[in-house]
Amino acid sequence: MSCPAGSHNTAEANAKTEPLPTTTTAATTTTGVDSSSSAGAKIRDAAALSPEAYEAEHVHSVYESIAGHFSSTRYKPWPFVASFLRERVAPGSVGLDVGCGNGKYLGVRGGGGGGGGDNNSNSTSTNNSSSNNTSSRSSSSDVHLIGSDRSPALVGIARGRGFEVAVADGLALPFRRACADFALCIAVVHHLSTRARRVDALRALLECVRVDGGQVLVYVWALEQGASSRRGWDATSEQDQLVPWVMKANQNKKAKQQQGDSSSGGGGGGVVGGEEDPAGPSADTTYERFYHLYREGELEDDMRAAGGRVIESGYERDNWWVIGGHAETP
Repeated sequence: MSCPAGSHNTAEANAKTEPLPTTTTAATTTTGVDSSSSAGAKIRDAAALSPEAYEAEHVHSVYESIAGHFSSTRYKPWPFVASFLRERVAPGSVGLDVGCGNGKYLGVRGGGGGGGGDNNSNSTSTNNSSSNNTSSRSSSSDVHLIGSDRSPALVGIARGRGFEVAVADGLALPFRRACADFALCIAVVHHLSTRARRVDALRALLECVRVDGGQVLVYVWALEQGASSRRGWDATSEQDQLVPWVMKANQNKKAKQQQGDSSSGGGGGGVVGGEEDPAGPSADTTYERFYHLYREGELEDDMRAAGGRVIESGYERDNWWVIGGHAETP
């Protein structure tokens, strides 16, 4: 069964269920910070001029450039997402993974290529895109899960692993209304630079799942991160941030080779069109990715603003998550 193109287990101890006290609105200013001159305000002002252009520069082009290296660091599913797929999704269900990246969640229930399950949970390898490609291509799955991502490079990696993936923008999904039983959207919505666009993304997810019981699971980076977080953010930090991704010279070379392998079946590695890339792997490169860091309660507010209801929500490793569904009809 497919989702054609067109225009239970108890949760973790810190999970919350409705009704959920709202501790903040979706405003992006921070108490005690001069929003007129803060770095966050400057980011918001720049994004407001043209959100699409800002995200093209600070999200889409970045992931195209770092796809191979990024993929090599994304091989272990978040525990709660994996448990949702394994324990809460019924056999025979049809699901979507919007912003699927390299497809690490597409194989949690079997099927497709390697790298989706927990077989790499103790791995420190920096190249999972090739060594695991053949390990589970022929494995069967009792759930039909389709992925989509805005990055053609990441889609190429996921397809190389045997998954069914489309290049698609999260604000213009190509799936029929109510075609799916569930949808995932992990670490995606926080890359949208205005609240209106973040709410629209949640609304687009809700439109894809069936009205009678369809669910969406969404993860976003949290503003309130624990003391163990290397980023050091807390409730007094700016919510809108440009987060650096540094690729060392040798990582540049590996990333180019991985992207070449995924798109053309081999080659790559600092060579473009048969010639040495003049900007090639001789220097470190820093890319800046836009993130909106969500306050506690803000993701729930956005889900409701999108016309949904909050079924459950919680916190896992510096991320807020919510399971939402269609609002109940009075």
